Amino acid sequence: MLIRVVAAGVNPVDWKVAAGYLDAAMPGRFPLIPGWDVAGVVERTGSEVRDYTEGDEVMGYVRYPEVQWGTYGEYTKARRHMVTRRPAGLGWSEAAGLPLAGLTAYQCLLAVEAGEGSVVVVHAAAGGVGSMAVQTAKAMGASRVIGTASERNFGYLEDLGAEPVTYGPGMIGRIENLLDGDRVTAALDLFGGGAVRDFLDLVPDPHGIVSIADPEAPQLGAQYVFVEPDSGHLETLGRMVDDGLLRVEVSRTLPLEDAAEAWVESRNGRTRGKIVLEVARP
Repeated sequence: MLIRVVAAGVNPVDWKVAAGYLDAAMPGRFPLIPGWDVAGVVERTGSEVRDYTEGDEVMGYVRYPEVQWGTYGEYTKARRHMVTRRPAGLGWSEAAGLPLAGLTAYQCLLAVEAGEGSVVVVHAAAGGVGSMAVQTAKAMGASRVIGTASERNFGYLEDLGAEPVTYGPGMIGRIENLLDGDRVTAALDLFGGGAVRDFLDLVPDPHGIVSIADPEAPQLGAQYVFVEPDSGHLETLGRMVDDGLLRVEVSRTLPLEDAAEAWVESRNGRTRGKIVLEVARP
């Protein structure tokens, strides 16, 4: 389908692709339009798409094996499995900020089989993926979610339903002190920096550790997840939104022409929630 873009989410992977850091895994072809997150309006559909028509409002994670025709533009193309309908509970900017981060969080939690009664640690919990992971873990039935962050984000994490812990040296000890006899069943590494190895002392089963930042995690018995487009998973996240279990924190919106400024802000690594580019009026 052809989508008229209303808003596009900004993710660290966008500037990493442009910088060439991911050439081995995701080759790019020029001219290269970045961006994988989109919220927009269906302009036209192919002959095999029968459940969407012109004018339908959608959100999606538009990723192909080769990076070229992304979402930082007036139009983008998407396959059926990449999109779902925009939830009634999300504005355009929030809908553009949900797909990649929400899918990443959800697929990580599925990988470690988080569910009813789980005790989950989310490393780098105040960022785009982390804030989704905290809320989604709670929506999936976790009894406790512990989130690592800087102290300035403690109030934000508590508002999302997490118990905050300062990251940095001594982090594992601080988590253990907070547990008060409970046992961690799952840990999500969203930052890297050796966290997977640290979590081996905290999680009884290494399979309960998943990373999106350390591709060597499987060598330690943990899991590595690279998010995949999945319309069914997006629909689940949309239901969580409509049920009041998940919200999208947009830290800043900028016009498309200021994408470079958005990347500078994303690269500083201190963004709470999501940065979104506004492309057009709906």
